Amino acid sequence: MNGRKVRKGRKGRKVWCATMAPMALQRSSSSRPVETKVLPQEAVVDSALRPKTMTEYVGQSKVKGHLLMHLQAAKSRKEPLGHTLLHGPPGLGKTTLAHILAREMGAQIRITSGPALEKPGDLASILTNLQEGDVFFIDEIHRLRPIVEEMLYAAMEDFALDLVLGKGPTARSMRLRLKPFTLVGATTKAGAMSAPLRDRFLHQFKLDFYDLAEMQQIVERSAKLLAVAMDNQAAHRIARCSRATPRISNRLVRSVRDFAQVGGKGKVDLGSVEETLKALEIDGDGLDATDRRILEVIVDTFAGGPVGLSTIAAVLADEEETIEDVYEPYLLQQGYLQRTPKGRCATKRAYEKLGKAIPQGVSMGQGQAGLF
Repeated sequence: MNGRKVRKGRKGRKVWCATMAPMALQRSSSSRPVETKVLPQEAVVDSALRPKTMTEYVGQSKVKGHLLMHLQAAKSRKEPLGHTLLHGPPGLGKTTLAHILAREMGAQIRITSGPALEKPGDLASILTNLQEGDVFFIDEIHRLRPIVEEMLYAAMEDFALDLVLGKGPTARSMRLRLKPFTLVGATTKAGAMSAPLRDRFLHQFKLDFYDLAEMQQIVERSAKLLAVAMDNQAAHRIARCSRATPRISNRLVRSVRDFAQVGGKGKVDLGSVEETLKALEIDGDGLDATDRRILEVIVDTFAGGPVGLSTIAAVLADEEETIEDVYEPYLLQQGYLQRTPKGRCATKRAYEKLGKAIPQGVSMGQGQAGLF
């Protein structure tokens, strides 16, 4: 009866009440999307740009040399590679190195992140399904919950899980043996990790920013993989604006490709790159609009500093963590900012960048100003 039925109310009166059949409810809930997915094309492109072997991996020569030695020793003993911690700024290739380690060892890789492991059962389900020699990669490992981290200790040292079955007086402990595996942890904040967890990694490597020659190699390699015809001047210009970070260079290469394609240019030249960078508000030193705004706030609003991070965040209407983790590292490295006990100060290089008169007593800064 059109989704309605009759029931008897008080004093025998008939009352109409609306109902919905279970099948109708299922159709209603399934007719609208409840989640979004990453476009397959984007995932394919990101995967294609990642190096597959140590030979293809550009830069980080010291780290690669040590890893190759440890890999060779582990394979000669027919043992898994020792647990490895990779730390450094975002976008330098920590996840890529984890995939390369698994490929070099001829093993499978299981990937997760610290925030995704909400309870011990999540970790136990992954560890018990690992095969001997597998690589278990945890991104942002410094964000593990303490209860999950404590379970990881025994897994790393003894390849075992200590479980508690039951509650109260009838509770008992049980140790579950695991197959030997390699844990690879990646973090942008090694100092935020607890000392017991950090010390359980046999190998610890810090990834540094790339120099200009390495960045140009990365740009040329990405352009080749994307079938983009690019001359040397264009590749050099993109490399200079990539903030010494491969992730940013790959993003710029794809943006330049799109601008050139829409503009009908068959080959990417210096003019195409300049046009793209202008549209993205990126200058010749790799600074974007937010970077320049930070410098302007310190120089113009607060007379060069010192000024606190919270004050800068309030003026920019942004979060302190975003400014500290995303923008400040490059500004400090390139010598535009200085951190002092009283706050952030602009350097002589920052005044020159903004075209402002340099007050007396302003230092040049200790960043790598001549690198790029």
